[in-house]
Amino acid sequence: MAKKEKTKNNENQTQYYDITMNILFAIVSEPYYLFHFLTFFSYFSVRICTCHLFDPEFSAHLIHRELQALVAFLTLAVVKVVKEETWDGFVADMLLFSKFFLVGIALIVDLNLALWFMLTFLVIYTFTQQPAYMGLGAVAQLTPLQLETLLTEGGTSRFWLVEFRSLVSSTCIRTSRTLPELSITFANKHISFGVVDLGLFPNTAERFGISLGMPDQLPTFILFENNEEVSRFPEMHSSTKVEDITKKRLCRHFELDKHLLDYISGK
Repeated sequence: MAKKEKTKNNENQTQYYDITMNILFAIVSEPYYLFHFLTFFSYFSVRICTCHLFDPEFSAHLIHRELQALVAFLTLAVVKVVKEETWDGFVADMLLFSKFFLVGIALIVDLNLALWFMLTFLVIYTFTQQPAYMGLGAVAQLTPLQLETLLTEGGTSRFWLVEFRSLVSSTCIRTSRTLPELSITFANKHISFGVVDLGLFPNTAERFGISLGMPDQLPTFILFENNEEVSRFPEMHSSTKVEDITKKRLCRHFELDKHLLDYISGK
């Protein structure tokens, strides 16, 4: 029994170590996360270097406001970690809340400091972008020609669930792990999953009735049976919010459970 508990503890420690290393790697390797980290860290540097300039009454007031901001941030984090389905969306929300709180605290310290933070966040927003989820699961990255070939000439799969997205869209980035995670559970010889990047192939959008002029139509998920469109989400000429794109919603809309049962039963 003691040996099993020791093995389990070692596995947990390894898992936490891997998560920590992945976070540190993302901060160092991705400009979007690195610049945000440096900007937030700069506040603590300024705070420590200038604390001797404040009178005791102002210092007490500032600490009180900082604690209020921290409690409010942690409360929002708890709410969002329950509501958000993907870590990409959670991180995006937390960074947004952090910016508001940081600028608000900076306004208490000095107006110029607050303006500096706002300018810095504007530069980060202009020149960097939150990276999309890079794991593919059982999803195939397809060009329009490859998709046309698979649909017209057939293959091992009768059905193809294809996500049309553009990584310029923040919604597509926030939901970029949804289809890969679904594919891990539901991909089989009966149904396959693919992604077409309309940012690379914008002319393909018209072919499948997707309007790039309407950001709410990205991403668009289309289920094909052989060469025929069976259903899509969101519907043509309708809009959707990022909160609507969940694994549960897509699973129900495209009846993925039914497709999996049909495959198991040999239908």
